[in-house]
Amino acid sequence: MSKGICPVCQTTEGTSMIAEKTQYSQRHGSPYDRGSADSYYGREYDPHYFKGATYSTEEVTEQDMTPEEILAYAAGYQDNEASGNKKEW
Repeated sequence: MSKGICPVCQTTEGTSMIAEKTQYSQRHGSPYDRGSADSYYGREYDPHYFKGATYSTEEVTEQDMTPEEILAYAAGYQDNEASGNKKEW
């Protein structure tokens, strides 16, 4: 998958390509949390997460993530994009 392009964040007539709202873990460092944070800080779409606390535990990159983990990252990214909640520098 190409870094910087969120394949499930594209919308058609304002509706998400993620058809069903799923409850994702929002633990700090989780795939959903990292997707949301990347969007908030204006970073590229780049699926990853941390096994524990962000930056102080092992990072899992896209190549080692399950499809479900990638979807959770994408959902966090897309949810934040849809909310328009962005860091003001």
